[in-house]
Amino acid sequence: MTDTEKPTLLVVDGHSLAYRAFYALPVENFSTKDGQHTNGIYGFLSMLVNLIKAENPTHMAVAFDTSRVSFRTREYPEYKANRSESPAEFRGQIPLLQECLAAMSIPVLSQEDIEADDILATLARQGVESGFDVLVCSGDRDSIQLVTDRVTLLYPSVQGVSQLKRYDPAAVRERYGVEPAQYPDIAALVGETSDNLPGVPKVGRRPRSSG
Repeated sequence: MTDTEKPTLLVVDGHSLAYRAFYALPVENFSTKDGQHTNGIYGFLSMLVNLIKAENPTHMAVAFDTSRVSFRTREYPEYKANRSESPAEFRGQIPLLQECLAAMSIPVLSQEDIEADDILATLARQGVESGFDVLVCSGDRDSIQLVTDRVTLLYPSVQGVSQLKRYDPAAVRERYGVEPAQYPDIAALVGETSDNLPGVPKVGRRPRSSG
């Protein structure tokens, strides 16, 4: 089988991309006649359609979180404790988005006690084992550790979801100076503000030389 004949699996972090779409589009311009805001839905689906056209995956799935409670919060109660409640205008958009995806015959996956990240990682591993090239689309830096010669991360590089940065192993090494599998070590040392992980005191990222 040649590289062009290999099937491609696209897996998408639903909540991550929907939130970015929500904040990228003016909420006041997107609502139904009964007051349901739809900017997150519109932005997400627009991104997804463009992504499908550009990448032409043979298989795909979208994963969602079920709540902020998971096995990680039992191990570390402060995990993501710094995050505020979802904006009122965003509430209700995720179930409607999931209905849209179902109408498009796109599998929607979620599991109590684990995060969408965990589902993406499982699908990526299973995809590679089954002979797929895998594309992971997520705005969560934790997904960097999934990158291999067969797994590429598509990461929103600016506010919103219209531009995606491709991370293969070379791009990860250029940006972070380590192999993708070593990214969790960096996160543990320097911390992750978005997840409320403190890191080691006085340890920070060293700026990479431009020369």
